[in-house]
Amino acid sequence: MTERRKILVTSALPYANGSLHLGHMVEYLQTDIWVRFQKLRGQDCIYVCASDAHGTPIMLTAEKERTTPEELIARMGDEFQQDFAEFLVEFDNFYTTHSAENRELVEGMYRTLTEGGHISKRVIRQAYDEDRGMFLPDRYVKGQCPNPNCGALDQYGDSCEVCGSTYSPGDLIDPVSVLSGTRPVERESEHFFFRLDNFADMLKTWVNAGRLHPSVVNKLEEWFDVGLQDWDISRDAPYFGFEIPGEQDKYFYVWLDAPVGYMASFQHLCARRGDLNFDQYWNPDSKAEVYHFIGKDIIYFHSLFWPAVLHGSGYRTPTAVYAHGFLTVNGQKMSKARGTFIKARTYLDHLKPEYLRYYYAARLGPSIEDIDLNLDDFASRVNSDLVGKVVNIASRCAGFLSKGFEGMLAGELDPGGPQTEFVARSERIAQCYEDREFAKAMREIMALADLANRYIDDKKPWQLTKQEGNEQDVQRICTTGLNLFRVLMVYLKPVLPAMTKDAESFLNTTPLSWEDIHTPLLSHKIERFKPLASRIDPAQTAAIVAASQEDLEAKDTGNPSEKTAALEEIDLEDFAKVDLRVARIVKVSPVEGADKLLQLTVDLGGEKRQVFAGIKSAYAPEELEGKLTVVVANLKPRKMRFGLSEGMILAAGPGGKEIFIVEPGQGAKPGMRVK
Repeated sequence: MTERRKILVTSALPYANGSLHLGHMVEYLQTDIWVRFQKLRGQDCIYVCASDAHGTPIMLTAEKERTTPEELIARMGDEFQQDFAEFLVEFDNFYTTHSAENRELVEGMYRTLTEGGHISKRVIRQAYDEDRGMFLPDRYVKGQCPNPNCGALDQYGDSCEVCGSTYSPGDLIDPVSVLSGTRPVERESEHFFFRLDNFADMLKTWVNAGRLHPSVVNKLEEWFDVGLQDWDISRDAPYFGFEIPGEQDKYFYVWLDAPVGYMASFQHLCARRGDLNFDQYWNPDSKAEVYHFIGKDIIYFHSLFWPAVLHGSGYRTPTAVYAHGFLTVNGQKMSKARGTFIKARTYLDHLKPEYLRYYYAARLGPSIEDIDLNLDDFASRVNSDLVGKVVNIASRCAGFLSKGFEGMLAGELDPGGPQTEFVARSERIAQCYEDREFAKAMREIMALADLANRYIDDKKPWQLTKQEGNEQDVQRICTTGLNLFRVLMVYLKPVLPAMTKDAESFLNTTPLSWEDIHTPLLSHKIERFKPLASRIDPAQTAAIVAASQEDLEAKDTGNPSEKTAALEEIDLEDFAKVDLRVARIVKVSPVEGADKLLQLTVDLGGEKRQVFAGIKSAYAPEELEGKLTVVVANLKPRKMRFGLSEGMILAAGPGGKEIFIVEPGQGAKPGMRVK
C-alpha cells in the first residue's frame, strides 16, 4: 500500500478591511477543490488560512467606524468564515495573524535573521503629518497635480489619476494629509531592511527547481537580472501590528508577519490536535509537502521574500507556489458601476455556491492567465453540464427503478454498458486534478456524461417497458445508468461536495471515496429521486448584477462633464504640439516604496523609454507586458526619486481598480503617431 502523503496547503490571507468578492473566491475555490481531491484520494491533507489583520488601513478603518482594530478584525473574521462556509470552502483551521502564535514566530524569525546578518538599518525621508503625529504612505497625501498641463485636484501623492503623471508627495501643489487635512512635512526615520540579495544564489536554485509555473520563473529571472533589492520590513508608530523587539515606536510591516500567519494558523491547529507535530512540517529536513495558492499579484513576495525569510530563519521552504490569474466579468475588469463587482454574499443570496464552483473549475488551469466569468456562458454551462447531462442521467433512470422495481437495483450490470471505460478514466482525471488542470478534468468528466446519456438513448428503456418480458433488461440498463452517474459523482465530488452528499442520500450509500468506482452498487435499494440541481434563469444573474450596482458619486477626477467645463478650449495648433505615439509595453516591474506605481519599458518603434505610471491598483505587471498603448512622447522627462520618467501613458477611469489604459486598434504599430 502506498504511504499517505503529508500535505499542508494554504491560500493567501484575506485582508480584514473589506468583504469577500467573486475575484477572491477564485483562489479559495481552486484551493478547496485541490484539497478535497487529495482527501478523497486518501492523502493526509490539511488546509489552513487566516485573516490578514495588521496595517495602517485597518487602523484607520477602525478609527473611522469608531471601533478598535481588534473589534474590526474579529467582525471581519466572522464574516469571512460565514461566506467561506456557505461556499463550501472547508478549512481545517481558520485563524488570524493578530495572535500570540504569530507574534512569537515573527519575533523568533527576526532574531535569527538579525543574528545571521540579514537585517540592516538606514535612514529614509517620508511625508509626516504633524497634527496626527504619524508618517504617511504616499496614498495618504493628496493635492493638486503638479503637471502644468493638468492641474487636477485631489490627487494621490505618487501619481495623477487624470493625466497619469508620476511624482513624489513633495511635488504636489498644496499637499494635504488625507487624515488631518493639514500640510505634511518631510521627516527622517530609521527603518529596518531585509537583505534579500544575501539569498540570491539560494533563490535562483529554488526558483528553477520546478516549484513554479514556467511563466512565473521567466518573470522572476527579470528581477534577478536587475538585482534583488533590500526590503523595508518596518513601519513607524502609530501602526496596528507587532512591535519590533528592543525598538521604540517601530513595528513589523504587515507583509512580514502576514505569510508567517500560515505557520501560526497551523501551530494553532497542532495545539488542538494531538496527531499533528509542527516541526514535522516546518523543520528544514521535513518530508511533508507545503503548497501556497496565491494570486499572481503577490508572486514577488511569495517566491522571493518568503522563501528567503524561511531559509534565513532556519525553516523549510515551500514545496511549490501555485499562482492563478485575476477574474474578469463579461470580459472586463470588475466594476461597481456595471454591477460586476460582485460580493460573495450577493452571489450567495441568489444562487447555489456549487454552480460557481463548477464554472470556475471548468475555466481554471495551472497558468496565471486571467479567467472570465461570462454570466451568460455561466448560466448556459451550468444548465447544460450539471442539469442537462449529469443530473439528467439519474433522473432518467430513477423513475423506472422506483416505479417498476421498488427502487431495487439489479444484481448485475449490463455487459454492453460503458462502466469499464468510466473506471479506466480514473487515473487520467486524477492526474488532471493533481496538476490543477481543472478545466481539462471537467472536459473529461462531461465527455463521460455524454457517453452515459448516449448509452441510455441507445437502450431506450422507455420503449422496453411497453413490452412484457423486458423487465430484467430495463432494470439492468437503469442500474448501469445509475452506476455511471455514481462514478461521475465521485469524480465531481471535489467540485460539488453538497450535490454529491445529496446523491449519496439518493443512492442510499455511505460517503463516496475514489476507490468506490471499482465496486458497483448491485442488488441495492435506492431512495426516491429528488432534483439535485435546477436550471439557472437569466433573471437570477440579472438580479445579482442589479444588487451589485452602486450609484457612484462623481469625483472631480472621474466626471467627464465637470472636467470638460473646467479646462479651457485649445486651438488645433495647441493640440498638434502633443506628440502621441503608439508604444508596445515590453517590460513592467513594481516600484519599491510606491503603492501605486509601475515601472514600464515601452518601445516607440525602435526607441525604448522608461515611464512610471500610477496604474498598479488596476494592473499586475503580467497583464501589461506585450500590450499596445498610447504614450505622450514629447513630454519633458521628469526626474523622480525612483528614476527618470520619459513620457506618459494615456489612461482613463475614476481610479483604484477602475483605471483603463488606452489601447489602439488592431493593426497599429509601435511608433505610429496618433492624430
